[in-house]
Amino acid sequence: MEISLRNQLAVVTGASSGIGSGIAKSLANAGATVIINHSSERSVEEAQAVLKEITDAGGRGMTYQCDVSKEDQVIKMFQDTVSQFGTVDILINNAGIQKDAKFTEMTLDQWNAVIGVNLTGQFLCAREAIKEFLRRGIDPSRSIACGKIIHISSVHEIIPWAGHANYASSKGAIRMLMQTLAQEYGADKIRVNSICPGAIQTPINKDAWSTPEALNSLLNLIPYNRIGLPQDIGNLAAFLASDLADYITGTSIFVDGGMTTFESFSTGG
Repeated sequence: MEISLRNQLAVVTGASSGIGSGIAKSLANAGATVIINHSSERSVEEAQAVLKEITDAGGRGMTYQCDVSKEDQVIKMFQDTVSQFGTVDILINNAGIQKDAKFTEMTLDQWNAVIGVNLTGQFLCAREAIKEFLRRGIDPSRSIACGKIIHISSVHEIIPWAGHANYASSKGAIRMLMQTLAQEYGADKIRVNSICPGAIQTPINKDAWSTPEALNSLLNLIPYNRIGLPQDIGNLAAFLASDLADYITGTSIFVDGGMTTFESFSTGG
């Protein structure tokens, strides 16, 4: 059973590193042309390195700098992508940041920055993607669906996280955004789902796995007893974006090694 995304164009936000880069590589490996979105000049080299890895393996794509929290930049990214490639078939809403603080010490700037990227950015990108899906309509040579959106959420859409109120709030809201879009546009054959990663070995959480002591402490939360890798998320994203998953919409799928079974209660709590 082959996962095929041939003849399809995927926009992957926050794809210059971490989970986003893993997803971009998986989609490209399945045949999609991938837009590797990154947010700033600081991430140009990383994005180009991801693109080189894709093209060296025979894949296709390009990099695109865009701050997803900025409406004008998001609109331009989709306009430029459609102008160059004809349409967009898949959106992976992955871009996300953390700005952690105790709640009573969290500034409005820290709150707004995280909500702006993690939630508003997903709204803006999904809005532009759905507009393009509806404009194009269903093209059976591409997919039996009109379009596919995959929101990258987190186990923290259901697990509270002290010291991270802005991040956890953004992820909880993504669940409702995803389900609402799946409900609103299901009749148009637009599929919308979320992937909820647990502990994944990426730069954003390096402190949680970079030493043996930190890793052992982390593994106490994971029944499967290993940290996840970006390709674990990429593998599921490629499947959900494919026609093999055509009857899956409006759901959150957790990729967490069992973290949401609450391992701390395995011996009675």
